[in-house]
Amino acid sequence: MPIIRVAVPVPKRQFFEYQHTSALEPGIRVRVPFGPRQLIGVVLDTTEQSLWQSDKLKSISEVLDATGVFSPIQLKLCQWLSQYYQHPIGDVLHSAMPVSLRKGGSSQPKPVSYLHVTDAGQRATPESLGKARKQQQLLGQLQQSEASYSSILAQYASTTVKALIQKDLITQVERIPSLDTNWLTHLNIGDKPIPNVEQAIAISQITSKIGQYASFLIEGVTGSGKTEVYLQAIESVLTQGKQVLILVPEIGLTPQTVQRFAERFNVPVGILHSNLTDNERVLVWQQSNAGQLPIIIGTRSAIFTPMSRPGMLIVDEEHDSSYKQQDGLRYHARDLAVMRAVQENIPLVLGSATPALESLNNALNGKYQHLILNERAGNASHPKQQVLDIRNQPLEYGLSKGIIERIGQHLAQESQVMLFINRRGYAPALMCHTCGHVEQCPGCNKPYTLHKQLYKLQCHHCGSAKAIPKRCQSCHGTELGAMGIGTEQLEQGLQQLFPQYTSVRIDSDSARGKNRLNDMLDKINRNEYQILIGTQILSKGHHFPNVTLVVILEVDGALFSADYRAAEHLAQLVTQLAGRAGRAEKPGEMWLQTHDPSHPLLQDLLNNGYSHFARYALLERQHAMLPPHTYQALFRAQSSDARLANQLLMDISSQFSYSKHVQCIGPLPALMEKRQGKFRMQLVLMSNNRAALQHALAQAMPNIEQLPLATKVRWALDVDPQDFM
Repeated sequence: MPIIRVAVPVPKRQFFEYQHTSALEPGIRVRVPFGPRQLIGVVLDTTEQSLWQSDKLKSISEVLDATGVFSPIQLKLCQWLSQYYQHPIGDVLHSAMPVSLRKGGSSQPKPVSYLHVTDAGQRATPESLGKARKQQQLLGQLQQSEASYSSILAQYASTTVKALIQKDLITQVERIPSLDTNWLTHLNIGDKPIPNVEQAIAISQITSKIGQYASFLIEGVTGSGKTEVYLQAIESVLTQGKQVLILVPEIGLTPQTVQRFAERFNVPVGILHSNLTDNERVLVWQQSNAGQLPIIIGTRSAIFTPMSRPGMLIVDEEHDSSYKQQDGLRYHARDLAVMRAVQENIPLVLGSATPALESLNNALNGKYQHLILNERAGNASHPKQQVLDIRNQPLEYGLSKGIIERIGQHLAQESQVMLFINRRGYAPALMCHTCGHVEQCPGCNKPYTLHKQLYKLQCHHCGSAKAIPKRCQSCHGTELGAMGIGTEQLEQGLQQLFPQYTSVRIDSDSARGKNRLNDMLDKINRNEYQILIGTQILSKGHHFPNVTLVVILEVDGALFSADYRAAEHLAQLVTQLAGRAGRAEKPGEMWLQTHDPSHPLLQDLLNNGYSHFARYALLERQHAMLPPHTYQALFRAQSSDARLANQLLMDISSQFSYSKHVQCIGPLPALMEKRQGKFRMQLVLMSNNRAALQHALAQAMPNIEQLPLATKVRWALDVDPQDFM
C-alpha cells in the first residue's frame, strides 16, 4: 500500500505519513486523523518506504481534490519559504491557501451574487434619480455591464444598492461565474500617453526580458509615472496571452489601481485583500488558476495566488513595511516575489520613489537592473521642501504662526492642504495638573491615548481601553488635561482657525469600515474637502492633484530612535508626503516643523533628496556592519516572568556558541519592554554570510524546540527582522 507524506498545519517542522489505497498527486488536499482531531493537510509526495513502522500508520480519511490546489512550482516555493524562515511546512501551506480551502471547502467555484439592470433600469436615465448622485453613478455603470455584488460594494455603500433594488431598477441574481479563458480576443488597449525618454527606456528594458527571469528596480521620484511604465510593460505581457500579478501595500490603493488597469485593457481584473469574503477570495484563486484572470491585484498574501500562464510580477511601493508579515509566518512578500519570479522564469518589477536600502543595494550591486525616473510626468514640478524652526515659537494646535498663514494663503487660492501627524486620537497622554500623574496602561506601562470623540482612554499597543476618569487616580484632583496633540485635536483646531473650509481626518479610527476610506478619497478628489489631516495612510501613493501644501508637524521623535531603521523610514515618509504636493499644474511646497532644523539627516534629505540620503545611509550601514551588508535573525521571547524569557534566550544563545560565522547579541529587553502584562526579551543573531546563518539556524532549531523552557515561554523566530519593537 502506498505511503503518502502529508504536510499538516501543526507546529512541527516535519511531514507525517499515512496509508492510502493509491498514490496521490502532490498538492492535493486530504483530511487526515491527527490524534483525536481531523485536520486538512496537503500531499507532498508518495513513497513505498516509510520512515516509521508502516503497519502502525493511519489511513487518510478523505481525499478532497481531484487535482492539486498547489502546482509543483507553488509547492517548491512554499518548501523554500519553510526552509528559509524556519517555519513548519504544514503551517506554510495552510497560510498560502484561502481560508475556505483551509477549512476543507470545495476547490470548485460557488455561486456568486451579481447585480444587473432590470428592463425598467435599462430604460431609465441617471438624471431621473434627481440629486442622488451615487445612485446615478451606479445605475450608469450597471447599464454598461453587470458586476459582482462584492465589486460594487467596494465602490458604493450598501444603502445605494438597496435603494436601486427597491426602485426595481436593478436586481440581484446568483450564479456560478464563468469567465472566458480566451480573454485575449477582448483585449483592447485604451488611450495611452506617449512616454518620456526615461519611461521609454524603462519600458523597453522590461519588455525585452519577457519570457525569462530578470529583476528590475524602478527608482522614480513621486509623480514620475511609474504606474504608466507598469501599464505599458503589462501590455506586452497580455498580448502574449500571459498573466500579471501586481502587489500593492494597502487595501485603499486597490480600487483606484483596479479602475485604471481595467479601463486601459478592457479585461477582467481579480482583486485580493482582507476585506473580501472567503468565497470571493477562493473564487479569484480558482479563476486565476484556470487562466481566466489576466491581471490579479492584491495585498501581501496575494503572492501565493496561482497563475496558469505567469508572465510578470510587479511589487508597487516595494519599500512599504506592510509587505512584511509581523506574526505567525513572518515572510516578506517582496523577497518571496523574487524567489517566485526565479522559479516561474518571469520578470519581476519593483517600484518605489523611496526604495528600501536592501533593494537599492541589490540594484547597485547589479543583482537587479536599475531603472531611474527623475522627471515628473506631465507639467508637474518638484515641490519645494523647507524646514521650519519652531524653537521658542508659540504653537496653536501644534502649528506655528507662519504655517497657519501659509495654510490660509493656499486655501485662498482654492487649493487643498495636507497636514500630517503620526498620532491618532486627541492627545497622546492625560496628565493631572496638580500632581503630574499620567494615566498608564497597566499591561504595557505606556500612557493611554486620549480619544475625546469616543470618550475613552485607549492603549495603542495592546488595545485595552477605559472611560476617561473625572478624578486623578493618584491625588484625586480634578484638573486633568491633555498633553501633546493628535489628529482629533488638530482637526478641531483647524475647524476653529478656518471655519469657512471643510476638513477631513484620515486615520485608522475615521477610516474604519468597508467603504469609508474610498468614500473619503473620492470626496477629496472632488474637492469637497479642502483640509486633509491624517497619519501614514495619507502617504501611501494616493494621487491628490489639487494638494499644493503639505505640512509635517512632528519628526523629532524619529531623529533619535533606538531602531537603526528609523532614519530610513523617516526619510521615506518625508519624501512620500512631499510627493503628494504639486502633482498637477500648480506648484507644491512642503514644510517640516522641527526643534532641530540643523540635524544632518534633515539637511541631507531636503537639500540632496532621498537618492543621496539612501546611498550615504548604505555606507553608514556598511561601516556599522548592519543589514543589508550583514544578515540577521531575531529570537523573541515573552513571559509574565522576565527571568524566564531571559533564561530561554540564554539557552538559545548557547546553541550557536560553536559557530564561527554567527554572532549573538543579547538577550536584551525589546524596545517596548512590556506589553499586555508580558515582559519581552530579544536575542539578535548576525552573520556576514547568509548561507552560514541559515545553516546554523537549521542545525539549532531541533535542539531549541527540545529546551525545557521552550514549552513554558512563548517565543518566535524572525528571519530578516524589520523592527525591534
